[in-house]
Amino acid sequence: MRINEYDDRDRERIVPEPPKRVDAPVRTAFERDRARVVHAAASRRLAAKTQVVGPQSDDFVRNRLTHSLEVAQIARDLARALGCHPDITETAALAHDLGHPPFGHNGEQVLDRLGEPCGGFEGNAQTLRILARLEAKTFDSDGRSVGLNLTRATLDACTKYPWLRDAPGTKFGAYADDVPVFDWMRDGRSDRRRCVEAQVMDLADDVAYSVHDVEDGVVADRIDLGRLASAEERRAVWQTVREWYLPDAADDQLEQALAGMQSQASWPTASYDGTRRSLANLKNVTSDLIGRFCGAVQGAMLEAYGTESFVRYRADLIVPEQTLVEISVLKGMAAHYVMRSDERIETMARQQELLAELFEALVDRPDRLDPAFARDHAEAVDDAAGLRVVIDQLASLTDASALGWHRRHVVGD
Repeated sequence: MRINEYDDRDRERIVPEPPKRVDAPVRTAFERDRARVVHAAASRRLAAKTQVVGPQSDDFVRNRLTHSLEVAQIARDLARALGCHPDITETAALAHDLGHPPFGHNGEQVLDRLGEPCGGFEGNAQTLRILARLEAKTFDSDGRSVGLNLTRATLDACTKYPWLRDAPGTKFGAYADDVPVFDWMRDGRSDRRRCVEAQVMDLADDVAYSVHDVEDGVVADRIDLGRLASAEERRAVWQTVREWYLPDAADDQLEQALAGMQSQASWPTASYDGTRRSLANLKNVTSDLIGRFCGAVQGAMLEAYGTESFVRYRADLIVPEQTLVEISVLKGMAAHYVMRSDERIETMARQQELLAELFEALVDRPDRLDPAFARDHAEAVDDAAGLRVVIDQLASLTDASALGWHRRHVVGD
């Protein structure tokens, strides 16, 4: 890997920083970025935010923080293998879920609807807002917060969707009032192409939650891989795969993907029973599938590009079609057996109602906001800006604190 292929513009920060003390540990700019994300308050809050199953429901299942750590490990290893900077890519992975609100994607949908008058809500746009504004560390000469003041290359790698909002319900990477930092980060680029480090982070996220959501579902006794021996059962799962991820996928294509994964020697041949042996077998198939997916991508990249270093916009990640389908099959299993369960649907409805009620309470009484957000609200230039601050506050809450705020500000009233 040729680290010197990252130049001074890649290492530039919004607010220039003086050299560190001579007696301080010598770290690169990108190593400092990683440390800032690790130590951020927003990172700590991820430990109490839903991944798939609520973090309070079981000691084993993943939360947003443990998921982010696993994504970071996959992203770092893949980056090292491909020749892009492992610190940049790992930092992007550690930061990729910082903008998620309480109750996972369910909470994201509620805030998007409630925030329509100020431009909606998107977890990835909120991540940029946290990194470049809301997380307290650095201020510019005008007294405005610039968040963690990350380098351009790292901030760009954290941006999964490098464009503004097209329409309600669509993915995007920046709100209208964050355009100045977005334009600085993109450094004159007007297209939607992602840097390769962001592409590696995105793939690592897909790989991690596809295999780990199935693992969590198996351990929580919601997924039994043995049921897939039934053709009828598989057809039901394939329908979910099409509805959620691959609308044009044919049954035989999905069957082939499943068969490919089942060919792994570690694929379970017996139902999970909670013993150490059974858990070890499950861990082994998880590890083997991660290696299978990342190995396929590494092979495709080497075939296409040779051994050149994949830095920023000098390459695009190549993910073989078979790998994409296999990942989608795993995600479809989790969607079919976990996300679509009657219990989860009822829980999600209660969560939506709770967030909507709390939103109304804070809009009516902005003095209830935390001090930092109350200051932002007092300085808001119009109603839309004030509404954005309420959304910022709600997005910062964990699952548990959202419940506590609701009891205090809604039920208590």
